[in-house]
Amino acid sequence: MAGAWRDLRAAFLVIGTVFFMSWALKSTFQSRVFGNTKHLSSWRHSLRRPSISRGTGLFHNRNSAREPMRSERKTRAYSGISGGGNDKFYITTPIYYVNDKPHIGHAYTTVACDIIARYRRLHGDNVMFVTGTDEHGQKVQQSAEKAGKTPQEFVDEVSDKFRQLADDLQCSHDVFIRTTEDRHKKAAQYLWETLEKKGQIYLGHYEGWYSVRDEAYYKESELVDGKAPTGAEVEWVVKEPSYFFKLSEWTQPLLDFYEKNPDFLQPSGKRDEVVNFVTKGLQDLSISRTTFDWGVPVPTDADGKHVMYVWIDALTNYLTAAGYPDESGNPGEFWPASMHVIGKDILRFHAIYWPAFLMAAGLEPPKSVFAHGWWMRDGQKMSKSIGNVINPNDLLETYGVDQTRYFLASSVAFGEDGDYSDELMLSQCNGVLANGMGNLAQRSLSLVFKNCEKTIPAIPTPDQLTEEDNKLLESASGLLKMSDDVMRASQLHRYCFNIHLFIKDANAYIDQQAPWSLKKTDPERMRIVLWVVLESVRKAAILLQPVMPSAMNKLLDQLSVSGEKRTFEHIATSPLEANEIAKPVPVFPRIELESATPA
Repeated sequence: MAGAWRDLRAAFLVIGTVFFMSWALKSTFQSRVFGNTKHLSSWRHSLRRPSISRGTGLFHNRNSAREPMRSERKTRAYSGISGGGNDKFYITTPIYYVNDKPHIGHAYTTVACDIIARYRRLHGDNVMFVTGTDEHGQKVQQSAEKAGKTPQEFVDEVSDKFRQLADDLQCSHDVFIRTTEDRHKKAAQYLWETLEKKGQIYLGHYEGWYSVRDEAYYKESELVDGKAPTGAEVEWVVKEPSYFFKLSEWTQPLLDFYEKNPDFLQPSGKRDEVVNFVTKGLQDLSISRTTFDWGVPVPTDADGKHVMYVWIDALTNYLTAAGYPDESGNPGEFWPASMHVIGKDILRFHAIYWPAFLMAAGLEPPKSVFAHGWWMRDGQKMSKSIGNVINPNDLLETYGVDQTRYFLASSVAFGEDGDYSDELMLSQCNGVLANGMGNLAQRSLSLVFKNCEKTIPAIPTPDQLTEEDNKLLESASGLLKMSDDVMRASQLHRYCFNIHLFIKDANAYIDQQAPWSLKKTDPERMRIVLWVVLESVRKAAILLQPVMPSAMNKLLDQLSVSGEKRTFEHIATSPLEANEIAKPVPVFPRIELESATPA
């Protein structure tokens, strides 16, 4: 009997262990994909039970008090992403190399920076957003020769394409910098002279492997199957005269800098990659070339044969745009840069060379460098030979600007590689935007236009609001802090995802309340429900302006929200008023493509 009992207990122990491990693995997976799984669970619950019953509202704290509009008062005390407005915030894209036309990767980086810049401006921060083009180097000179043009003619033409793409994407950059501008040449030469005066540059000879495509030097140990780590071809440079920067002297200072500034490199995994590389020891860096002449002349070279290595030229653009050098030789009020956003393939230049140059010149390094991933297409790396490179202009023409911006921001964890497919793009346009925010706004505005004398209902009094009303309004009010929490870490995808889940909750609310039925049985209640929905739409629309500026401003126009009441401060302080509206127009009409499967 005792033996049977022991066997039974052992069986229960095994079952319990298996159950726990399954739960733990599931929780870990959800946490990695979605972050805080509380929201995911709430969303799934709302799908199982469309009615928003007690304690199950999306983002709702089950233990919170039920005092009406309580979160409204809490939100008024909330001070924003950085503790208040009027902070200086300087964000940059890399300057894009003009050896070829723009692709989806360029669009992705620029849109990401634009979203972050717009987000900070709506918080009241003083933002400078810079993008531009890198126009010097051997690769550009070769591309110009192949095209039968002078280098300047070639870069003028290609740079215009990058500038036009940024405009077509409705990006709000303050400066478009070009490295062929006189002000930039002045800045690059001033930095060179400063480094030379501080004993950081000397003349020698370079001999080794060089990649024209990457504009980068590689050690023998870094080559993979005879190529650069990026897959680019390399060539042997035969003992060429070169000026060198004493990078080896900055090995320990860089490691100390990374230690004191753990958030300098983002995402966190990139920090380990860079630290491991630097720990092995750095070699002095060749920073001039004599085998071509398309570059910024070295200002102190007596023979006039040396031009600057493209990276000491290109990286200086961040200083140039900030106003370097001013009359005192300083970078200006926006320096140091708050955030350089780059592709992961140029991490070494920004995370090692750039802070070393700056510290050697007595200048402060940027506060952070964020390296995002690459885009693939249908699981394959994009390449001209395969013919699967995505032209961002085709996306804009087919799907629209706001839809393209939303897709880029929401479809991949910022920092990871993304995978484009027409099916996924269409799913975001129709399944998320048209069926989500578009459907919610269109049907609620149409009901107001038809049944409320074309006027948004008056703000209800607290005693008129039900528990379900308050729950949705509390969730809407909590969106700002939730968005700030993820935007501090530049998690653009979670920012979009959280608001998407809230919109699903709002659609569930209107389905449950059925104002189209209330117009006959309880017209006053119908008005309250419609106000609650539209107030929720207003808050979500204000929050989504950085991602979809044109569409959200059109929606706010339809809600009769005045232009001066569209900042984040007004989410809590300017509830929707009883204004007349025009006949609603769909903000996100469905997109039908013959070659793709509808959502």
